Amino acid sequence: MDRTGLADYLRRARTRLAPGDVGLSVGPRRRTPGLRREEVAQLAGMSTDYYTRLEQRRGSHPSRQMLTALARALRLTDVERAHLFHLAGEEPPRRGVSSDHVRPGLLMILDRLHDLPASVMSDWGGMLAQNTMSVALVGDHTGTNLIRRWFTVPGARDLAPPEKHEQHARAHVAALRAVAAARPDDPGPAALVSELRAGSQEFETLWAEHDVVVRRPSPKRFLHPVVGVLDLDCEVLLGDGHSQQLVVHSARPGTRTHERLELLRVVGLQDLTPSL
Repeated sequence: MDRTGLADYLRRARTRLAPGDVGLSVGPRRRTPGLRREEVAQLAGMSTDYYTRLEQRRGSHPSRQMLTALARALRLTDVERAHLFHLAGEEPPRRGVSSDHVRPGLLMILDRLHDLPASVMSDWGGMLAQNTMSVALVGDHTGTNLIRRWFTVPGARDLAPPEKHEQHARAHVAALRAVAAARPDDPGPAALVSELRAGSQEFETLWAEHDVVVRRPSPKRFLHPVVGVLDLDCEVLLGDGHSQQLVVHSARPGTRTHERLELLRVVGLQDLTPSL
Protein backbone atom coordinates (compact mmCIF):
# COMPACT_ATOMS: atom_id res chain seq x y z
CA MET A 1 0.00 0.00 0.00
CA ASP A 2 1.45 3.32 -1.15
CA ARG A 3 0.10 5.56 1.63
CA THR A 4 1.69 8.73 0.26
CA GLY A 5 0.53 8.12 -3.29
CA LEU A 6 -2.96 7.12 -2.16
CA ALA A 7 -3.33 10.22 0.00
CA ASP A 8 -2.19 12.52 -2.79
CA TYR A 9 -4.43 10.84 -5.36
CA LEU A 10 -7.51 11.06 -3.15
CA ARG A 11 -6.85 14.71 -2.39
CA ARG A 12 -6.37 15.63 -6.06
CA ALA A 13 -9.44 13.68 -7.15
CA ARG A 14 -11.51 15.42 -4.46
CA THR A 15 -10.39 18.94 -5.33
CA ARG A 16 -11.08 18.59 -9.04
CA LEU A 17 -14.79 17.92 -8.44
CA ALA A 18 -17.34 20.69 -7.99
CA PRO A 19 -20.33 20.13 -5.68
CA GLY A 20 -22.65 20.36 -8.67
CA ASP A 21 -20.80 17.45 -10.30
CA VAL A 22 -22.12 15.12 -7.61
CA GLY A 23 -25.54 16.66 -7.04
CA LEU A 24 -24.62 18.83 -4.04
CA SER A 25 -25.43 22.50 -3.53
CA VAL A 26 -22.51 24.92 -3.49
CA GLY A 27 -23.49 26.68 -0.26
CA PRO A 28 -22.60 30.24 0.79
CA ARG A 29 -19.27 29.70 2.54
CA ARG A 30 -17.16 27.50 0.30
CA ARG A 31 -13.63 28.92 0.18
CA THR A 32 -11.64 25.92 -1.06
CA PRO A 33 -11.98 24.30 -4.50
CA GLY A 34 -13.58 20.92 -4.95
CA LEU A 35 -15.42 18.77 -2.45
CA ARG A 36 -14.92 18.81 1.29
CA ARG A 37 -13.61 15.70 3.00
CA GLU A 38 -16.91 15.16 4.80
CA GLU A 39 -18.76 15.30 1.48
CA VAL A 40 -16.59 12.58 -0.05
CA ALA A 41 -17.05 10.49 3.07
CA GLN A 42 -20.81 10.91 2.89
CA LEU A 43 -20.93 9.97 -0.79
CA ALA A 44 -18.78 6.90 -0.11
CA GLY A 45 -20.74 5.82 2.98
CA MET A 46 -17.82 6.00 5.41
CA SER A 47 -16.92 8.12 8.40
CA THR A 48 -15.28 11.50 7.87
CA ASP A 49 -12.60 10.54 10.39
CA TYR A 50 -11.56 7.46 8.43
CA TYR A 51 -11.46 9.32 5.12
CA THR A 52 -9.44 12.13 6.69
CA ARG A 53 -6.92 9.61 7.99
CA LEU A 54 -6.53 8.18 4.48
CA GLU A 55 -5.69 11.62 3.14
CA GLN A 56 -3.26 12.12 6.04
CA ARG A 57 -1.48 8.81 5.33
CA ARG A 58 -2.66 7.37 8.66
CA GLY A 59 -5.60 5.22 7.63
CA SER A 60 -5.76 1.45 7.86
CA HIS A 61 -5.82 -0.60 4.67
CA PRO A 62 -9.13 0.08 2.87
CA SER A 63 -11.20 -2.92 1.82
CA ARG A 64 -12.04 -3.58 -1.82
CA GLN A 65 -15.62 -2.60 -1.09
CA MET A 66 -14.42 0.71 0.35
CA LEU A 67 -12.17 1.36 -2.65
CA THR A 68 -15.12 0.76 -4.96
CA ALA A 69 -17.22 3.22 -2.94
CA LEU A 70 -14.45 5.83 -3.10
CA ALA A 71 -14.08 5.38 -6.86
CA ARG A 72 -17.80 5.95 -7.26
CA ALA A 73 -17.87 8.96 -4.93
CA LEU A 74 -14.95 10.58 -6.75
CA ARG A 75 -16.42 9.82 -10.19
CA LEU A 76 -13.33 7.92 -11.34
CA THR A 77 -13.11 6.34 -14.76
CA ASP A 78 -12.20 2.65 -15.13
CA VAL A 79 -8.52 3.52 -15.63
CA GLU A 80 -8.52 5.89 -12.65
CA ARG A 81 -10.24 3.29 -10.48
CA ALA A 82 -7.59 0.70 -11.43
CA HIS A 83 -4.89 3.18 -10.36
CA LEU A 84 -6.68 3.70 -7.03
CA PHE A 85 -6.68 -0.06 -6.42
CA HIS A 86 -2.98 -0.32 -7.29
CA LEU A 87 -2.09 2.46 -4.84
CA ALA A 88 -3.96 0.58 -2.12
CA GLY A 89 -2.05 -2.60 -2.90
CA GLU A 90 -5.06 -4.35 -4.41
CA GLU A 91 -5.58 -6.02 -7.77
CA PRO A 92 -8.14 -4.04 -9.80
CA PRO A 93 -11.37 -5.82 -10.77
CA ARG A 94 -10.98 -7.90 -13.90
CA ARG A 95 -12.14 -6.56 -17.22
CA GLY A 96 -14.76 -8.52 -19.13
CA VAL A 97 -16.92 -9.29 -16.09
CA SER A 98 -19.76 -7.34 -14.55
CA SER A 99 -18.70 -4.47 -12.34
CA ASP A 100 -20.42 -2.45 -9.64
CA HIS A 101 -18.38 0.59 -10.64
CA VAL A 102 -20.83 3.09 -12.10
CA ARG A 103 -19.46 5.05 -15.02
CA PRO A 104 -19.05 8.79 -14.32
CA GLY A 105 -21.31 9.71 -17.24
CA LEU A 106 -24.26 7.78 -15.79
CA LEU A 107 -23.63 9.23 -12.33
CA MET A 108 -23.52 12.74 -13.78
CA ILE A 109 -26.98 12.26 -15.30
CA LEU A 110 -28.28 10.66 -12.11
CA ASP A 111 -27.05 13.60 -10.03
CA ARG A 112 -29.06 16.01 -12.16
CA LEU A 113 -32.37 14.17 -11.96
CA HIS A 114 -33.73 15.83 -8.83
CA ASP A 115 -37.46 15.51 -9.43
CA LEU A 116 -37.73 11.98 -10.87
CA PRO A 117 -36.95 8.57 -9.34
CA ALA A 118 -33.80 7.33 -11.06
CA SER A 119 -31.30 4.58 -10.42
CA VAL A 120 -28.37 2.82 -12.06
CA MET A 121 -28.68 -0.95 -12.25
CA SER A 122 -26.59 -3.79 -13.58
CA ASP A 123 -28.14 -5.98 -16.25
CA TRP A 124 -28.46 -8.83 -13.73
CA GLY A 125 -30.39 -6.98 -11.04
CA GLY A 126 -27.77 -5.13 -9.00
CA MET A 127 -28.83 -1.76 -7.62
CA LEU A 128 -25.66 0.26 -8.11
CA ALA A 129 -26.80 3.82 -7.33
CA GLN A 130 -30.00 5.69 -6.49
CA ASN A 131 -31.02 9.31 -6.27
CA THR A 132 -33.13 10.67 -3.41
CA MET A 133 -36.40 10.24 -5.26
CA SER A 134 -35.64 6.60 -6.00
CA VAL A 135 -34.97 5.97 -2.31
CA ALA A 136 -38.24 7.72 -1.43
CA LEU A 137 -40.09 5.54 -3.93
CA VAL A 138 -38.70 2.06 -3.27
CA GLY A 139 -36.35 2.36 -0.28
CA ASP A 140 -32.57 2.38 -0.09
CA HIS A 141 -31.34 -0.79 -1.80
CA THR A 142 -28.00 0.40 -3.18
CA GLY A 143 -25.52 -2.46 -3.03
CA THR A 144 -28.18 -5.18 -3.11
CA ASN A 145 -29.43 -7.39 -5.92
CA LEU A 146 -33.13 -6.92 -6.65
CA ILE A 147 -33.56 -10.35 -8.24
CA ARG A 148 -32.18 -11.98 -5.10
CA ARG A 149 -34.47 -9.80 -2.96
CA TRP A 150 -37.52 -10.69 -5.04
CA PHE A 151 -37.09 -14.43 -4.46
CA THR A 152 -35.62 -14.51 -0.95
CA VAL A 153 -36.70 -11.48 1.13
CA PRO A 154 -40.17 -11.42 2.72
CA GLY A 155 -42.02 -8.24 1.81
CA ALA A 156 -39.82 -7.49 -1.22
CA ARG A 157 -42.87 -7.69 -3.50
CA ASP A 158 -45.11 -5.37 -1.48
CA LEU A 159 -44.66 -2.40 -3.83
CA ALA A 160 -45.93 -4.40 -6.83
CA PRO A 161 -49.63 -5.27 -7.34
CA PRO A 162 -50.25 -8.96 -6.46
CA GLU A 163 -51.62 -9.69 -9.94
CA LYS A 164 -48.23 -8.65 -11.38
CA HIS A 165 -46.07 -10.83 -9.14
CA GLU A 166 -45.86 -13.81 -11.49
CA GLN A 167 -45.11 -11.57 -14.46
CA HIS A 168 -42.29 -9.83 -12.59
CA ALA A 169 -40.88 -13.15 -11.38
CA ARG A 170 -40.80 -14.56 -14.90
CA ALA A 171 -39.16 -11.39 -16.23
CA HIS A 172 -36.47 -11.54 -13.53
CA VAL A 173 -35.62 -15.17 -14.30
CA ALA A 174 -35.63 -14.72 -18.07
CA ALA A 175 -33.42 -11.63 -17.91
CA LEU A 176 -30.94 -13.36 -15.62
CA ARG A 177 -30.80 -16.37 -17.93
CA ALA A 178 -30.04 -14.13 -20.91
CA VAL A 179 -27.15 -12.42 -19.06
CA ALA A 180 -25.74 -15.71 -17.72
CA ALA A 181 -25.72 -17.18 -21.24
CA ALA A 182 -24.19 -14.07 -22.79
CA ARG A 183 -21.34 -13.91 -20.24
CA PRO A 184 -20.60 -17.52 -19.20
CA ASP A 185 -17.23 -16.54 -17.70
CA ASP A 186 -18.73 -13.84 -15.48
CA PRO A 187 -18.85 -15.30 -11.95
CA GLY A 188 -21.50 -12.88 -10.63
CA PRO A 189 -24.58 -13.95 -12.60
CA ALA A 190 -23.53 -17.62 -12.49
CA ALA A 191 -23.22 -17.57 -8.70
CA LEU A 192 -26.60 -15.85 -8.33
CA VAL A 193 -28.26 -18.49 -10.54
CA SER A 194 -26.77 -21.32 -8.46
CA GLU A 195 -27.80 -19.63 -5.22
CA LEU A 196 -31.40 -19.05 -6.29
CA ARG A 197 -31.86 -22.48 -7.87
CA ALA A 198 -30.85 -24.03 -4.56
CA GLY A 199 -32.75 -21.59 -2.33
CA SER A 200 -36.02 -20.87 -4.15
CA GLN A 201 -38.36 -23.50 -5.52
CA GLU A 202 -40.23 -20.80 -7.45
CA PHE A 203 -37.01 -19.69 -9.14
CA GLU A 204 -36.05 -23.30 -9.94
CA THR A 205 -39.45 -23.96 -11.52
CA LEU A 206 -39.26 -20.86 -13.69
CA TRP A 207 -35.63 -21.52 -14.58
CA ALA A 208 -36.60 -24.94 -15.95
CA GLU A 209 -38.94 -23.25 -18.46
CA HIS A 210 -35.90 -21.74 -20.21
CA ASP A 211 -37.49 -18.41 -21.12
CA VAL A 212 -35.08 -15.72 -22.29
CA VAL A 213 -35.95 -12.06 -22.52
CA VAL A 214 -34.25 -8.69 -22.62
CA ARG A 215 -35.98 -6.12 -20.41
CA ARG A 216 -37.91 -3.44 -22.28
CA PRO A 217 -39.15 -0.12 -20.93
CA SER A 218 -42.78 -0.42 -19.85
CA PRO A 219 -45.23 1.32 -17.52
CA LYS A 220 -44.92 0.28 -13.86
CA ARG A 221 -47.45 0.41 -11.06
CA PHE A 222 -46.18 0.98 -7.50
CA LEU A 223 -48.24 0.61 -4.34
CA HIS A 224 -46.49 3.22 -2.22
CA PRO A 225 -47.33 2.94 1.51
CA VAL A 226 -47.81 6.71 1.95
CA VAL A 227 -48.71 8.49 -1.30
CA GLY A 228 -50.72 5.61 -2.76
CA VAL A 229 -50.88 4.07 -6.23
CA LEU A 230 -48.32 5.41 -8.75
CA ASP A 231 -48.61 4.53 -12.44
CA LEU A 232 -45.21 5.52 -13.78
CA ASP A 233 -43.61 5.42 -17.21
CA CYS A 234 -40.20 3.79 -17.31
CA GLU A 235 -37.31 4.77 -19.56
CA VAL A 236 -33.98 2.93 -19.71
CA LEU A 237 -30.70 4.46 -20.90
CA LEU A 238 -28.04 1.86 -21.65
CA GLY A 239 -24.48 2.56 -20.59
CA ASP A 240 -21.34 1.70 -22.53
CA GLY A 241 -21.32 -2.06 -23.12
CA HIS A 242 -24.99 -2.28 -22.04
CA SER A 243 -24.08 -3.95 -18.74
CA GLN A 244 -25.37 -0.94 -16.78
CA GLN A 245 -28.69 0.83 -17.16
CA LEU A 246 -29.99 4.19 -16.03
CA VAL A 247 -33.65 3.61 -15.13
CA VAL A 248 -35.88 6.69 -14.86
CA HIS A 249 -39.52 6.74 -13.77
CA SER A 250 -41.84 9.61 -14.65
CA ALA A 251 -45.51 10.58 -14.65
CA ARG A 252 -47.52 12.42 -17.26
CA PRO A 253 -48.40 16.02 -16.24
CA GLY A 254 -51.98 16.51 -15.22
CA THR A 255 -52.47 12.98 -13.90
CA ARG A 256 -53.12 11.98 -10.31
CA THR A 257 -49.85 10.09 -10.33
CA HIS A 258 -48.00 13.27 -11.29
CA GLU A 259 -49.52 15.04 -8.29
CA ARG A 260 -48.54 12.17 -6.00
CA LEU A 261 -45.01 12.12 -7.41
CA GLU A 262 -44.76 15.84 -6.68
CA LEU A 263 -45.88 15.13 -3.12
CA LEU A 264 -43.19 12.49 -2.83
CA ARG A 265 -40.60 15.00 -4.06
CA VAL A 266 -41.69 17.69 -1.61
CA VAL A 267 -41.73 15.53 1.48
CA GLY A 268 -38.62 13.61 0.40
CA LEU A 269 -37.51 10.91 2.80
CA GLN A 270 -39.36 12.17 5.86
CA ASP A 271 -40.77 8.94 7.28
CA LEU A 272 -41.56 7.70 3.77
CA THR A 273 -38.91 5.05 3.20
CA PRO A 274 -40.74 1.71 2.90
CA SER A 275 -39.50 -0.87 5.39
CA LEU A 276 -39.25 -3.92 3.14
